[in-house]
Amino acid sequence: MDSHTVFSQSISLNDLGIENAKVRYQLSADELHAITLQSGQGVENSTGALAINTGEFTGRSPQDRFIVKDSITEDKVWWGNVNIPFDPTAFEKLYNKVTQFLSNKEVFVRDSYVCSDPNYRLNVRVVTETAWSNLFCYNMFLRPEESELANFTPEWTVVCAPSFMADPAVDGTRQSNFAILDFTKKIALIGGTGYTGEMKKGIFSALNFILPVFENTLPMHCSANVGEAGDTAIFFGLSGTGKTTLSADPARKLIGDDEHGWTAENTVFNFEGGCYAKVINLTEENEPDIFRAIKKGALLENVVFKPGTNEVDYDDVSITQNTRVSYPITHIDNIQPGSIGHNPKNIFFLTADSFGILPPISKLTPGQAAYHFISGYTAKVAGTEAGVTEPQPNFSACFGAPFMPLHPTRYAEMLTKKMKDADVKVWLINTGWTGGAYGTGTRMKLKYTRAMITAALNGELDNVEYKNHAVFGIAKPQSCPNVPTEILNPRNTWEDPELYDKKALELAQKFKANFAKFEEFANAEILAGAPITE
Repeated sequence: MDSHTVFSQSISLNDLGIENAKVRYQLSADELHAITLQSGQGVENSTGALAINTGEFTGRSPQDRFIVKDSITEDKVWWGNVNIPFDPTAFEKLYNKVTQFLSNKEVFVRDSYVCSDPNYRLNVRVVTETAWSNLFCYNMFLRPEESELANFTPEWTVVCAPSFMADPAVDGTRQSNFAILDFTKKIALIGGTGYTGEMKKGIFSALNFILPVFENTLPMHCSANVGEAGDTAIFFGLSGTGKTTLSADPARKLIGDDEHGWTAENTVFNFEGGCYAKVINLTEENEPDIFRAIKKGALLENVVFKPGTNEVDYDDVSITQNTRVSYPITHIDNIQPGSIGHNPKNIFFLTADSFGILPPISKLTPGQAAYHFISGYTAKVAGTEAGVTEPQPNFSACFGAPFMPLHPTRYAEMLTKKMKDADVKVWLINTGWTGGAYGTGTRMKLKYTRAMITAALNGELDNVEYKNHAVFGIAKPQSCPNVPTEILNPRNTWEDPELYDKKALELAQKFKANFAKFEEFANAEILAGAPITE
C-alpha cells in the first residue's frame, strides 16, 4: 500500500466515548504531510521530509508512565519506579475527560497492526489529535491493505491528545503529562506530551507483557537482520549505542531496527512497520541508509535548520540531543520481505562504555550473557548536565527497562533457554571509548566495530586465540580481520595501565551494586556471570 492511497470509508468513535468528532480516517502519508504544513505545525526540509517540533517533551517521560493495577496485572507486573501502578477508577475518569476533550474536534484515526508474523498479529486503532502524530503511526505501525479495513476489529486502542493537560491533584498523575496502559480495557492513553515515541513505546510495553505471558514468545528491544545464508543476527542496545546503525548492513537484509519477538518456533519477527532513528551527528558517509531514508514521507523531530535554509543541521542539538526521524521500513532498500527471520545464530549486546573499560568485542558464556542482559549497561557521557565531569553508568534491565512490565529475570531466563536451544553465540560489543574514558580517550571507530561484527557473523572469530578479561571474565579475541590488534585489549590502549585496572574494578563494583536488586531472583548460572571485584 503506497502513501497516496485514499480511503473513502468513514467511521464513528462513539464506542470510544468520542462524540461528534470530525473523523479523518486512514489518511495517506501525503495527506497528513499536507495538513501539517497547512496548519503551520510543520515545515518541509530540503529532501522533502516533514519536520515538526514535539513541544515541551522531546523524549519519553518514564516517571509519568503508569500501568493500571487490576486483576490481569496485579500479580504479574514487577511494580516499582519503572512500572508505576494506577488506580482503575482514576483511569476511567481520566479517560472520560480525554475523550470528552476530543469530542467535537477534528481527530485523525488510523487502523494498523503490530507483529509482522501473522500468528501473533495484534490490531491497533490509533486516535490522534494532530496529523503529524498520525503520520508517525503510519510510519511505525504495520499498514493493512485496504481490503482488510472493512472488517477491521481493533484489539488495542491508542488515544493521544498532546494538548490535554491532566490536573495531578484530581487525576492521580504526577504532573500534567501521562502515558497509561490499561490491560483490561486494552487502551494506551497519552496526554500532555507531543513526543511521538510515547505511542510506539506504549504498544511495545503492552507486547512485552502479552507475548511472554500468553504467547510463549520473548519480546526484545533489539534490531535484527538476516545474512545471505539465512542466519539471523539480533542486536540489543540502549539508545545511542548503535543498534539502528549497526543493523543497517549492506551485506544483510534488515528485519527491523528496534522491537522484535522470538517465537517458540525459533523465528524472529519485527513488531513494527518502520524505523525511528536518532539523527544526532548524522552523515551520509557513516549512516547512508538512514540518511537516504529522510525523504518525502519521513517525519523529522526537533531538528534545527542551517540559517536561512531548510537544510537540517544534524550537529545542532539546541532543542535536544534526542533528534529523531521516523520513516516506513520501505525507505530502506535492503529489507527482509515479510520482516521475519529464521535460525538466529548471533546476538550482539551493544554498549557505549564511556569509561573506556570494556573490550570492543568479547564472547560471553550463557551465564555471562544472562548477567549482562539483566544489567543492560551503557554509560552516558559527561557534559549532559551542568557540573557533570565523569561518565555516568546507565543500567536498564534487558536493554529496555522502561518498557518491561515483568521482572527482568523472567525475560533473561527465556533468553538463556532460547540461546541454548538454538546454539546462539553471544557477543558484547563496546561502541564507546578506547584509550581512556570520555574526555581522555576516543570513540571507537565505526568501521572497526562493523569489521568486528562482520568477523563474528562470518565465523572468523571461531578459531582465534581468546584471553579472559581480568575483572569481567569475558573472552577477548586476540586478533580480528581488519581491526588493529592493539585495540582488542583495552588495557593496552591506556597510557596508564594501572589506572585502567583501578577504573575497571570501580566499574565492576557499579555492576554489582546495580545487580544487587536482582540477586534473589537469579539462578546460580546467572550469578556466576558477574565480574570479579575481589
